[in-house]
Amino acid sequence: MGILQGPEFYISKRIGRAIIDYNMLSEGDKIAVAVSGGKDSLTLLRILNDRRAFVPLKYNLVAVHIDMGYPKSISKKLERYFKQANVEYHIEKVDTLRKTKKKDINCFWCSWNRRKALFEVADRLKCTKVALGHHMDDIIETILLNLFFQGEISAMKPKQELFKGKITLIRPLAYVEEYMIKRFAKEEKIPHDTCVCPNSVTSNRAKMGKIIQDLKKTCPEIKKNIFRSVRRIKKDYLL
Repeated sequence: MGILQGPEFYISKRIGRAIIDYNMLSEGDKIAVAVSGGKDSLTLLRILNDRRAFVPLKYNLVAVHIDMGYPKSISKKLERYFKQANVEYHIEKVDTLRKTKKKDINCFWCSWNRRKALFEVADRLKCTKVALGHHMDDIIETILLNLFFQGEISAMKPKQELFKGKITLIRPLAYVEEYMIKRFAKEEKIPHDTCVCPNSVTSNRAKMGKIIQDLKKTCPEIKKNIFRSVRRIKKDYLL
């Protein structure tokens, strides 16, 4: 592989900075990369795989896709992509969907069940880290969601130990804005899918995205300011 260029160079650079800032990786790590089939997770998989050719830290990857049993499954499509990219992979099929009433299926339900299956697979495959494709925009939206709907100040952590350290979540795209990923996926023709859930465009998260875009018109630095705010808390001015 040659020197990284264009969008991949800038994304890889930001990933590298996040990995160092949060001490995300250790020598010999086996990383389960959660691949939903969207542009974010496929971009993360591609760049983490490409970085193995030149970073001094040695680690292994396994792409993990959780097939929830939706009618339009992309498992076969992803399997072809994984083979073409010469990446170790595992596709886990779960039957939770058919056991659940339609009225009970929502974003939280889907996310919780995917995450549960992902952790079980990562443990079974003896992975030391689980990498998620959340980027800076996701983290910013989460900060606002928690503030508006939970009445608390909290965010997605770039690195988080769960179950007493048994599983360590990492979000290497924490410093990467979504527009960079869109550009990269388009230029590299990454065969990604979009969410087909009707709740995706009416969810509170989508509303936060619209609020941020609107505020950006008068404050171009709005995203970076929100992102930095949870690291610049002035305790003397808290209630």
